[in-house]
Amino acid sequence: MENYKILSKIKDYKDLQRLSQEELTTLTSEIRDYIIETTSKTGGHIGPSLGVVELTVALLRVFDPEIDRIVWDIGHQAYSWKILTGRKEQFKTLRQYKGISGFLKRSESPYDHFGAGHSSTSISAALGMRKGKDLLKKEGWTVAVIGDGAMTAGQAFEGLNHAGWLDPDKFIVILNDNQMSISPNVGALYTYFNRIITNEVFQKSRQKLKDIIKKLFGEPGAKMARKMEEYVKGLFAPGIIFEELGFTYVGTIDGHNLSELEKTLQNVKKMRGPIIVHVLTQKGKGYQPAEENPTPFHGISPFDKITGRPIKKVGSAPSWSKVFGDALVELAEKDDKIVAITPAMKEGSGLTKFAEKFPERFFDVGIAEQHAATFGAGLSTEGIKPVLSYYSTFLQRGYDQVIHDIALQELPVVIAIDRAGLVGEDGATHHGVYDIAFLRAIPNIVISAPKDRQELRNLLYTALKSGKVFAIRYPRGEAFGEREEGFEEIPIGSWEILEEGKDILILAVGKYVPRGLEVRKRLKKSGFNPTVVNARFIKPMDTELLEKLLATHRYVITMEDGALNGGFGSAVAEFILDKGFTNRLLRFGIPDRFVHHGKISQLEEELGLTVDQITEKIKRFVEEPTFKAVG
Repeated sequence: MENYKILSKIKDYKDLQRLSQEELTTLTSEIRDYIIETTSKTGGHIGPSLGVVELTVALLRVFDPEIDRIVWDIGHQAYSWKILTGRKEQFKTLRQYKGISGFLKRSESPYDHFGAGHSSTSISAALGMRKGKDLLKKEGWTVAVIGDGAMTAGQAFEGLNHAGWLDPDKFIVILNDNQMSISPNVGALYTYFNRIITNEVFQKSRQKLKDIIKKLFGEPGAKMARKMEEYVKGLFAPGIIFEELGFTYVGTIDGHNLSELEKTLQNVKKMRGPIIVHVLTQKGKGYQPAEENPTPFHGISPFDKITGRPIKKVGSAPSWSKVFGDALVELAEKDDKIVAITPAMKEGSGLTKFAEKFPERFFDVGIAEQHAATFGAGLSTEGIKPVLSYYSTFLQRGYDQVIHDIALQELPVVIAIDRAGLVGEDGATHHGVYDIAFLRAIPNIVISAPKDRQELRNLLYTALKSGKVFAIRYPRGEAFGEREEGFEEIPIGSWEILEEGKDILILAVGKYVPRGLEVRKRLKKSGFNPTVVNARFIKPMDTELLEKLLATHRYVITMEDGALNGGFGSAVAEFILDKGFTNRLLRFGIPDRFVHHGKISQLEEELGLTVDQITEKIKRFVEEPTFKAVG
């Protein structure tokens, strides 16, 4: 901290009040440097946080978070908020095991008023806080800070609609407009913000008027006209929709002009009713690599802070996302009915190549997971083969649509579930551990998980040929396996025996298949000889094979990277009970609690899921009759 002249003297936000404008300017620069220095080592959401440093300082100088409520949408833009609310020293532990979270978290600080890792919840939450304060006659303002990308989601407008109806005082929504969510924004609402400015009729009239003014009044008149134009654009272009919803619109404001931000917020506090403040910011502000290439800097792994290049292992295998994306392109080259749909996750889901090669068959619907599912269902009714690509954690938001709009109507839609299982440093809001459990309850659905690269390709090929609702889940990180060519259809519901043994049966799912084989090697050194099965279909299971194996193996071990409650192990337990078998069952997976952030290897060790831990537990399970078989 000795390198930071002003930041080193700041304990928390209360110290901001005594700083001069010059010191505040230095402080904002130092906060950016500190964020860059820390995230270059830890990784994180650097772009969004660099864009709102001045906005954060202004909020903390105008409002008091001990009384007022500031709700940051998602929270990955709130690094400077953490630094200025008593976590300056802790910030070095960002996203590290047992360190502070990369998102806002109510249990971490009393100043984190609402936690969220999924977008577009801030307006609803802040409105709830507002009405809670009103009912209890508590003092204070409530402020929601939401990005223009998050404003594409339906819940944001549900919150705006309700707020306009309730007409609350002391309620502010700050629209942080950086023209990006993760990927560049899409959609009619985003386009609306710029429609008047770019309209051809507007542009022609604008140019004619400029020419007339310049002839009549010369260059000074032209400059005055430009000033008036900026005023009119800010007043009428994006503001009408919010005014119609019952808000008073204020904007647009330069989000990097701290003095202007403060004055605006102070003035807004004198107004009544719900208010929208439209702030323009630059994602990655103050760090050239992030300014020039904002998409990868939305969320990035550790990087070289001089060049901005991610620090990657030499010769690393392709990611599961890339294997999926490449396979989908190959299949789409042969079948023009295949389309890809994603809710604002083109890059993360490995669909960049598909979007470039088949732009007319690629649909980024914005942060609209529910719409993505129903849109895919509609395409399916016309004979199109939609592939929905979600992160597991975001698929949760489209659950009703998967049930009601896809599965109930038996519409053939492929659901590619990326980031299944533990995801690491993003923590509890992003772990994809619930999809097996919540999908398994749905009729008319196939749920699968590949053991390696080639099997992912084969399952995608099978899914597209199946005519069924077909989910394929795969983890974050490097994909297993070496061969990656061609496609082969896999009989739906079939498992494969990888190693035959006796007495102990290991049924492994997805990324746990290689781990099951490694556990077998360890157990063989202790005199055991397990059978290992690749249970690539979670639903339907290979019940014919399972019955045969249960008849010849006393001990059954299940391994999965999902929640134990309602997961694959539960399905096996139900089968054993329903069929009257008496096999002993030991399940490995995610226990009934929220798992926090850290490297995946650290989290797995904490949960008892390393090869050594699984091996030792199986040995005790077999050797000690009284050992409790609780996963």
